Amino acid sequence: MKPFGLIIIGDEILSGRRQDKHFPQVLEMLQKRGLALAWVEYLGDDRARLTRLLKASFATDDIVFCCGGIGATPDDHTRQAAAAALGEELALHPVARERIAARCADMAAEGTGSADMSTPENLQRLKMGEFPVSAEIIENPYNRIPGFRVRDHSFVPGFPVMAWPMIESLLDARYADLHHRDTLAEDSFFAIGLPESRITPALEKAERDFDGVRVFCLPSANDDPALRHLELGVKGPAARLPAALDFLRQTVVELGGKIIPAPQIS
Repeated sequence: MKPFGLIIIGDEILSGRRQDKHFPQVLEMLQKRGLALAWVEYLGDDRARLTRLLKASFATDDIVFCCGGIGATPDDHTRQAAAAALGEELALHPVARERIAARCADMAAEGTGSADMSTPENLQRLKMGEFPVSAEIIENPYNRIPGFRVRDHSFVPGFPVMAWPMIESLLDARYADLHHRDTLAEDSFFAIGLPESRITPALEKAERDFDGVRVFCLPSANDDPALRHLELGVKGPAARLPAALDFLRQTVVELGGKIIPAPQIS
């Protein structure tokens, strides 16, 4: 299974002027299809930093969705950064030109702007169709102005009303063969009476012995030692989790710990 990654771009996210909504939505889209998100990156409107990230990302087999920065104002750098990361030139994609011209015609019919693509405003809008030369377009059902895709990297607008249908369409058309290939799950329990250091060798052994299973240990922070606890868990292919979880439960007891119900305090 190829890992899925998510890149979310915009100074407005990092400054707090807008709250990111992409992460929980993309996570939900993937989970509904039996898929998982391996990583997420937040970046500001910094072309050099984005270029470095994309260059590293293009060197992997990861499936990546990148939200934001594909417009044509000075704070939009995604198209240029993708081209630089690939070592390619930007060029106006012919299908993107058609889609943008159709959008301009729609706007003119509504009494906004002109359908003449030689006007300064429309020439500026055409820059939104300048993609790396190897790119294919991603259709935008909201307003026709497309995103673009290179290999397994898909670039969509930052607006959720545009980005989410575009990502969902890609998941169902391009990556349908990956859906529910493995039934992924997660389970955990709570324990007291053990420091992390004592249970860590068992966690390492669980990852070695149970193929595809990953473990986690979430300690609490509390001034009262009697209220401190560990949440110990496993995640991965559902069929392999019960045995791994049983191993951890048994080890906790053998090491002198005690399994407890989910605590009401952190």
